[in-house]
Amino acid sequence: MNFVTLPLAGAFLVKLDLRTDERGFFARSFCVDEFAAAGIPADFPQQSIARSRRAGTLRGMHLQLEPHAEAKYVRCVRGRIFDAIVDLRPDSPTYLGSASVELDADAGDALFVPAGFAHGYQALRDDTDVLYAMSARFVPAAARSIRWNDPALKIAWPIGEPILSEADRSAPGLAEFLRELTRA
Repeated sequence: MNFVTLPLAGAFLVKLDLRTDERGFFARSFCVDEFAAAGIPADFPQQSIARSRRAGTLRGMHLQLEPHAEAKYVRCVRGRIFDAIVDLRPDSPTYLGSASVELDADAGDALFVPAGFAHGYQALRDDTDVLYAMSARFVPAAARSIRWNDPALKIAWPIGEPILSEADRSAPGLAEFLRELTRA
């Protein structure tokens, strides 16, 4: 695996080292030793898969609050996604910065999202599957969302008029989310 540093502190694009022949390819998609050598935490006690039936489906921007904040290791295993992250760690040099990558099942690349980031993605093809591992178990009381299209996030989603859940449609903007954090 090759770890490509993204512009946000602690975030990486993880590119596969493909071994190809006439049958296809083989690649290691995760190795705790390689993650440790790159300085990336690699304890993932929970894994989820999500299917988006239609292109344009958007899931995000999601996170869990401390002490249940979770790092995520995200890979598109069928189709293609636009994946976006926002650094919400107040002590980070890239606080409130955002970055995005496209993940494609054919390439096999993955995204490592540090704990304390909001994360979301939009399916770019019908019947897209996304597999992700989390460093913390899901705790409903710690789950939060930020409105996907808040201009303060500076995310240029590729497909306008996305398909959204009601929860994502009614999520608070960034300023409201940050005010909630200071009240807690």
